[in-house]
Amino acid sequence: MSDGPCFDPSVSSVDLDSLVARCEQLLKPDLFVDYDRAHNGLQVGNRGKVHRIAAAVDASLTTVRMAVEAKADLLLVHHGLFWGATVPWTGRRLELLRLLLDSDMAVYSMHLPLDAHRTLGNAACLAKALGLGGLKPFFLHKGRAVGWKSATRMSRDELGRRLREVLGGPVVLLPGGGEECRNIGICTGGAGSELLQAAQEGVDTFITGEGPHWTHALAEDAGINAFYGGHYATETFGVRALAASLSGSFKVPWTFLDHPSGL
Repeated sequence: MSDGPCFDPSVSSVDLDSLVARCEQLLKPDLFVDYDRAHNGLQVGNRGKVHRIAAAVDASLTTVRMAVEAKADLLLVHHGLFWGATVPWTGRRLELLRLLLDSDMAVYSMHLPLDAHRTLGNAACLAKALGLGGLKPFFLHKGRAVGWKSATRMSRDELGRRLREVLGGPVVLLPGGGEECRNIGICTGGAGSELLQAAQEGVDTFITGEGPHWTHALAEDAGINAFYGGHYATETFGVRALAASLSGSFKVPWTFLDHPSGL
């Protein structure tokens, strides 16, 4: 095992336990019922110190390599290492494990609690970037709101233009509603299949990352506009905001690792 990345001794460090405690305090994961394999919290430990934080949407062999290159020793992600069934640690999975240990890389993951947070969450940060205010809780999942909605007046074309600018890429519109948007709801990621729930919660326009083909007809039936901005693109906001908050509190640098899925 190598000694891990070399750090400038003048750079400050913080205890990993302190960072984890701060994340738990901010995001309150115990209040949420997440997907069975989300495993919110610290997924991989290290020797106990953090000099630099790397933030990414997904934990993978590629993003761990990028974090090592960035001289980070904490990888902060939205989608962690354990989404599927546990598989044997062989091949590329073994390579990932060796890299984590050899580089002394900790991994911290937070899913729905980071989607939902009032100031650091994906939906709230996207709403702010779009210029939406007066946010109210939206999109209940097992008793907790994981999105935000805003009462406003904006043309559908203008909202689409802002989305493309903020997300930096194409946006798919399902034009099932009117040309003026008055109640806009946001739940980032893959919530398109729950488009009917969005309509039932009183929005006329729903912004999320992706959805299946059949939701085109559903949007027409429900009389709702839907914008699909990309699962990845709509979920870069939370990890950035959380890393920036931790950096400000603990005076350690951070960087964002952009590894888009195209989805």
